[in-house]
Amino acid sequence: MKIIDTTTYFEEDLMMKLRFNILDPYVDKFIVSEATYSHSGNKKDIKFDKKKFPKFEEKIVHIVLDKEPENLIKKKTLSNIDLRLNSISRIKEQRNFIFEHLESYSPNDYIIHSDNDEIPDLKNFDLQKNQKKYVIFKQKMFYYKFNLSLPDLDWFGSKACKLKYLKSIDFLRSIKNRSYPFYRIDTFFSNLKHQSVEIVDSGGWHFSNLKNADELERKYLNDENHSEYFLQGYSKETIKSNLLNRTINYNHKAKKNSSERFQQTKLSKIKLDILPSYLLDNLEEYSQWID
Repeated sequence: MKIIDTTTYFEEDLMMKLRFNILDPYVDKFIVSEATYSHSGNKKDIKFDKKKFPKFEEKIVHIVLDKEPENLIKKKTLSNIDLRLNSISRIKEQRNFIFEHLESYSPNDYIIHSDNDEIPDLKNFDLQKNQKKYVIFKQKMFYYKFNLSLPDLDWFGSKACKLKYLKSIDFLRSIKNRSYPFYRIDTFFSNLKHQSVEIVDSGGWHFSNLKNADELERKYLNDENHSEYFLQGYSKETIKSNLLNRTINYNHKAKKNSSERFQQTKLSKIKLDILPSYLLDNLEEYSQWID
C-alpha cells in the first residue's frame, strides 16, 4: 500500500519545501498539478521546478494542465458571479487533472489531497491502520507567520481515501466534515455525506498567506478563494495594514451571505510547540516567518 500526496501549485515554493520535508517520511509519491492559467484566467508561465528540491526529486511527479475548462461562462460582459463561477471551474479542473494521472497506482493505495498550504500530520495518524473509507484532517489555522493563529478555528483541509473509493479529486474535497449515523438513508444517495469517515484531531496545519504584501496582492488577484479583494475594494495598503496589525479582513465563522463575512479578525500569537518537528528543528532558516 502506497501513500500518494497530491496538491496544486501557484508560485508557492516555500510551502512546497515545507510539504516535502514534513511528509517525506510517510509519502511514496508527491503529485504537483500546475496550470498554464491562473484561477482568474490569466495566462501564466510554468514556475514549478522539481530540481529545486533535489532531495525529493525522484518522488515528485509534476503535471501541467494546458487547457481551460470547457464549461466556462463566455459572454461579452461577465458579472462578479460569472467571474467567480469561472474561477471555481478552473480550480476544479486543475484538481481533477490529478485524477487522470492515478492510473498506475493500486486500488488500495491512499490518495491525499490538500491545498498547497494545508499539511496533514501523518506522524499523528497512521493511514495504514485506518478502517474508514474517508479520512479528514482537522487542522490548526495560521496566517502570515508560523506562530500567528486563529486558535478557536478548526480547518478541515487535507482529505484522504483509497484510490478505489475516489471518484474525483473534487469529490474528495467536497466530502462533509463529519461521519453520519447508519440510519441516515440520504448518505446512500449523496456524494457529500458519508457514514464511514474518520476525523483526525490534531490533523496538521493550514499555513495560509505566508507571503509579503506584493505576493499577497498577486495571490488575491488570481485566486478564486479571495473574492473579498474585489468585493471590498482592498488595496496593497490594506494588505500592509493587516500584516502590521496582525489582522485579516475575513470572518471564517460568518455565513457566506452574512454582512459579518468581511469583519476584521485579530490573530493570536501562539507557542511554537504545536508546529511540525521539521520547523522546530529549522527555526533559524525560517526566522523571517516567525513573529
